[in-house]
Amino acid sequence: MDISPRQTLAAGPPFDAAKLDRLMEEAGIDVLLATSKHNTQYLLGGYKFIFFAAMDAIGHSRYLPIVVYEKGSPDHSAYIGNRMEGGEHQNNPFWTPAVHTATWGTLDAAALAVEHLRKIGKAGARVGIEPSFLPADARDLFASRLDGARFVDATHTLERLRSIKTPQELEKLKVASELITDSMLATIAAAREGSTKGEIIERLRREETNRGLHFEYCLLTLGASHNRAASPQAWAKGEVLSIDSGGNYQGYIGDLCRMGVLGEPDAELEDLLAEVDSIQKAAFARIKAGATGSEMIASAEEILKSSPSAAFTDFFCHGMGLISHEAPFLMTNHPVAYEGVDADRPLEVGMIISVETTMLHPRRGFIKLEDTVAVTTDGYEMFGNRGRGWNPGGVRSGEILRKTEPGARWHAGLVVCHVW
Repeated sequence: MDISPRQTLAAGPPFDAAKLDRLMEEAGIDVLLATSKHNTQYLLGGYKFIFFAAMDAIGHSRYLPIVVYEKGSPDHSAYIGNRMEGGEHQNNPFWTPAVHTATWGTLDAAALAVEHLRKIGKAGARVGIEPSFLPADARDLFASRLDGARFVDATHTLERLRSIKTPQELEKLKVASELITDSMLATIAAAREGSTKGEIIERLRREETNRGLHFEYCLLTLGASHNRAASPQAWAKGEVLSIDSGGNYQGYIGDLCRMGVLGEPDAELEDLLAEVDSIQKAAFARIKAGATGSEMIASAEEILKSSPSAAFTDFFCHGMGLISHEAPFLMTNHPVAYEGVDADRPLEVGMIISVETTMLHPRRGFIKLEDTVAVTTDGYEMFGNRGRGWNPGGVRSGEILRKTEPGARWHAGLVVCHVW
């Protein structure tokens, strides 16, 4: 399954329909109404309407795409979209047998969904919805017009569907990670003494955009501060820089963190980043298909407990893909508020995990590594596996000094520019 190009009706659903049917059966769902941007994108084979890519609001309402899918009957599927999406359908037909592009707001879309459910005989069925992504007025309309229907939370059903990435999805996540790494290293090298956080973040935005990424965010610290928001704070000689960024490549998120220093790192900085890296590597060592997330977490936390900086260091890991935190969910409310329901489930080939260790050093500042790994049969593959040591700022144009791993020696090389 490649969810990048749109697939035609003849090719069938651009996802594992048998898996979705099984998950719906387990959850007690007869028919699904997907309304989140990420899940409608997935169920439509990668399609996202560009007009509402940045904002949903229009007039007195908002854009509400809906994919209707009946368990075991993909021929009863429908896509409900905005009136302007009729042109999209003409150019690249949606795979769903029914396409309704006559809406402007939430109530228009909800009314068409009700009409379609009645047509396929599911108006009183067990209807799977996404509560966090269903506007109140649309849900009220469903409740008033679907007599006898029982609404079931389909959030975990759809998360489980997306948890195993296809080779095509893995390639997009790899490209996103590689391009973010390139962008962060170029940004660190270009930053100088006196460069402000606002200027550095803007530089990263341009670096990512020029490489074909959609810039999502940059969390940046300079010096001893733990504040990652943009500000006029300037980088000073001898200070560290932590740059954590998410960029989107064809719908898929890359999320990594790398470290910079203005000048040569002293022995203490070398040791601190080595501590962080040893925790990361302890986690990596337990990643493979069949192992559980809890084994990986225990391995990392064992090293963390013996770290000299344990009192102000934290380990975290989470799944990612179309969104920055998705299945597998491995840790509970740490730091993001959700349940680690997948911690004791076996990891599977094709899962993506973000592994991150953060040190909030009271004198030296925010020291962090965040890496993206794909679960394989025998272990893992790391995406964007460069620049994990101290990367120097203020590098002369045409040359970059880089340490590929914490504790490695500096070496010089040419800057390589890629055109995407």
